[in-house]
Amino acid sequence: MEGHLTDGVVEVGANGRERYYDSRGYGRPRGDGVRLSRVEAAHLLFRGDLDAVDGEGFSAFLADNAEIVVPFLVYKDLRDRGFYVSPAREGWIDEPAGVDFVVHPRGDGPWDGTVEHRIRVLGERAPVELDSLGDVVLAIVDEESEITYLQTTRPDISGSSSHTLSGPVEGTLLDDRVLCWNPPAELYEHGFYGQRLDRDDEAIQLSLVEAVYLADRGTLRVDGDTDAIRSRGRAAEGDRFDRRFAVYRTLRERGVVPKTGFKFGADFRTYADVEHVEELSHSELLVRVLSADAVCSPRDLALDVRLAHGVRKRMVFALVAAAQIQWVSISRLTP
Repeated sequence: MEGHLTDGVVEVGANGRERYYDSRGYGRPRGDGVRLSRVEAAHLLFRGDLDAVDGEGFSAFLADNAEIVVPFLVYKDLRDRGFYVSPAREGWIDEPAGVDFVVHPRGDGPWDGTVEHRIRVLGERAPVELDSLGDVVLAIVDEESEITYLQTTRPDISGSSSHTLSGPVEGTLLDDRVLCWNPPAELYEHGFYGQRLDRDDEAIQLSLVEAVYLADRGTLRVDGDTDAIRSRGRAAEGDRFDRRFAVYRTLRERGVVPKTGFKFGADFRTYADVEHVEELSHSELLVRVLSADAVCSPRDLALDVRLAHGVRKRMVFALVAAAQIQWVSISRLTP
């Protein structure tokens, strides 16, 4: 059988519906024929199930439609894994904006109206706007045509950590940290604020974001000037300090304890259920704080996700715009 390229789709006439759509889920029916996306037509040409498109075989058709090469590689991989895959075209699927394909659950086809994954295809050098993620799988094709799938979601970040602290605690601002010489034991042991100066010493050292949070709540007093800590943080980090503080405050208010994530290349690592420092489990999340309009490369995303997975944590990006925070979680996926 032969197809004809018309208005961006490949039309196949009589018996096309039965042969391609009804039996194998390609395209969309039109009478007893079928309309195929160019990617679907390329896959059928590659398999030898379609003879030609306007007289061209697979190699010539792909050369004339070079922009579909990367999507074709993803489509072929998903088909090889046993999935029915529908191109994201207006009228073919619901909500096609922002994705290239939808993958149907195993055993289902395009006639069932079900969706397992919404797929966005990217080359490894394409920019990724982080605020466009969530409820989409990134299929990233590298320069050797290997494919990495990253699942993105919009998680609900919450925990059960809640501690009432007495105060005010006296502290001293020293460079980029605050030292509290005689704090109440619960500040560190139950609230998990700061770090002991020494295992057998009661004194604790607070980060600037911790100190600002405690000072704003009236729990910490530093040299009679609570604004000095925030000013020191802004002097050290500029606008980044305010973004990090907004995320820190929000996590604490949601019952999650943030601690530095420096060793993991992140802003914070988090604990959802802190009762006492002697009973801590492993931290669950790595949080990277960025502005809401942040753009990343697929390579950087893959690096962050691989690192988080390697230390048994989930990677979350906190995208900050004024007082609003969007949470985007990214993890590896094997379809």
